[in-house]
Amino acid sequence: MKNLLYVGNHLQNSQSNASYSAVLGPLFEQSGYEVQYTSSKTNKVRRLWEMLWTTYRSRKKTDLVLIDTYSTQNFQFAVLVSQLCRLLQLRYVPILHGGNLPHRLNNSPKLSKILFKNAYANVSPSLYLKDSFAQFGYENVVYVPNTIALKHYPFSSKTYDYPKLLWVRSFSEIYNPTLAIEVLHELQARGFKTELCMVGPDADGSLAKVKALATSLNVHVTYTGKLTKDAWIALSENYNVFINTTNFDNMPVSVIEAMALGLPVVSTNVGGMPYLISDGLDGLLVPPNDKEAMADAIGTLFKELSRTEAMVIKARGKVEQFDWKYVGALWDEVLGCD
Repeated sequence: MKNLLYVGNHLQNSQSNASYSAVLGPLFEQSGYEVQYTSSKTNKVRRLWEMLWTTYRSRKKTDLVLIDTYSTQNFQFAVLVSQLCRLLQLRYVPILHGGNLPHRLNNSPKLSKILFKNAYANVSPSLYLKDSFAQFGYENVVYVPNTIALKHYPFSSKTYDYPKLLWVRSFSEIYNPTLAIEVLHELQARGFKTELCMVGPDADGSLAKVKALATSLNVHVTYTGKLTKDAWIALSENYNVFINTTNFDNMPVSVIEAMALGLPVVSTNVGGMPYLISDGLDGLLVPPNDKEAMADAIGTLFKELSRTEAMVIKARGKVEQFDWKYVGALWDEVLGCD
């Protein structure tokens, strides 16, 4: 089997959720790949240095370099690592994350070209990004969806007595967590008894804004902080609606997980979400930053129970295709070439 170097933000702290590499890397290992990771340094300068040094040091025993690639500062890291790979004649594969990468393609065309055009392949976890890259002339993009180990996500039927909302994400401005508070207030103003639980670490100070808004609107919210995967899966049994409030998105694992668990999903219609959810069939999509529209959608879940139950069954069926036994074979095709 091949030796892989996985370059990304492999951080393990209270300010961030585990990166996708924490899911994907161990699955590679279980499939027989040898995987080395870099970097877990919190300091960004040290992290970049360790990424570059590990790439150089591992050059003789590395068959392929996987590079987690986002649209923010991490993009610059990915460019630098990719150019070192070119210098060392190492094949590299950017893994495309973040619904705002098309904006980066438009605003940084030269850096995008040297990163993505020279890649052995670019792996997109959503058809949304694959289509977006094609519009910019990038044909070397392979669709390999985000994956979960489905056996860890028991499907359970829900009781739809009143809205019990679950939100799982980092508290970060791009995920628009304040919308969850506004939706809670809107539902209660309409006469719905409603609960809201928000799970995740504070990434950029947004948690303070969320709490301040909740206080000003006089609504009660349960905050759990960062939870392990097993803990939030167990917690999900107490809730009956999953809300995704983000302004930018790709193919979030948390939404896939919610669909697997039998939670009806109400999400903003941004980025890759319409590629993941067929509105009205296996979830509900609403315009971004629209509390009335999201409250309307949640209300329909409790008024049309047969439709809601049909949606969650279809959603579970859809995400079964994201189980590792299927996705692993797609990765083998990408990584197993000569």
